[in-house]
Amino acid sequence: MAFISRDPQRADQVAGILEALGHPLRIRIISLLVSDGSRYVGGLAEQLRVHRSILSQHLRILRMQHLVVATRRDGFAWYDLTEPKLVELVAWECPC
Repeated sequence: MAFISRDPQRADQVAGILEALGHPLRIRIISLLVSDGSRYVGGLAEQLRVHRSILSQHLRILRMQHLVVATRRDGFAWYDLTEPKLVELVAWECPC
């Protein structure tokens, strides 16, 4: 295992992922994908009560970090989680 303290490139990658996850709406998107599995944009927008355009901007950020992937089915963009370790993140309870 490469320690991040000795690997600046890996530190940049981790920082990018943390930045992508650094918005409450993106955490909620990840949580829905963990709990419900594959979802289409309209269903996500409805359940999260946000406009599709706003949701699309946040999904783009998650796609850029390869945390979710989009596929076209029946004329809709469906999103799936690509990083299984995010399951642990949304299940984590803060000891705050």
